[in-house]
Amino acid sequence: MINKIQHSTNCGDCNCKTSIFKSLHPFELELINQARVQVNYKAGEIIFKQGTPSPHFVCVTSGLAKIYIEGYGKNLILALVKPVDYIFGPGIYVDNRHYYSASAVEDSSACLVDVNIFKKLIRENPDFADEFIKRVSLQSIFNFDQVISLTQKQMHGRIADVIFYLAEKIYCQNPFVMTISRQDLADLSGMSKESAIRILKEFREEGILSLQGNTLEILNIKQLRQISETG
Repeated sequence: MINKIQHSTNCGDCNCKTSIFKSLHPFELELINQARVQVNYKAGEIIFKQGTPSPHFVCVTSGLAKIYIEGYGKNLILALVKPVDYIFGPGIYVDNRHYYSASAVEDSSACLVDVNIFKKLIRENPDFADEFIKRVSLQSIFNFDQVISLTQKQMHGRIADVIFYLAEKIYCQNPFVMTISRQDLADLSGMSKESAIRILKEFREEGILSLQGNTLEILNIKQLRQISETG
């Protein structure tokens, strides 16, 4: 459910625009400004659902979101999306459908831009297109690493990878307060919630990490890195 839709400040003056927009000229930013709405979501609300039409480029401007594949009774989280980053699926250039779902993990806001305007700018501004392709390529590399982790590592290695991902890429600090649920942590690592909680408990008992409520601290980075690398 969308709680509130409003136009905010002009895109040219906004401090929350993703870095790929830095290559746009003022008149191009104005095109985006005229073709967007700002939407606020409560934690847990769906941003878009797998299989539905894909009319917008989504830029997360506050909070935290997750993108995930809805499987047969089980989800697989592909990535977490924090400010300022965007969500833009491959279906835009194939059949205009979403191939994964997105929802807010925390209370969040996002700018939704008409996808036709976005595609027009990609065609007309080579620097913008180059930056966009670079970001898509980086996401592909991340997905490759995730496939290796999920298919070739044991459960302990997968949980170690998720912990480093949260500490280094999402919250960017150690210790950090996890705003994702234990189920989300399990869905990031491709295992059951019960297995994820059990491994966290083992890491805590072995002195690898501290977990007080939702505050997690890596105590033995070297040992956790070894578990990550050996799987």
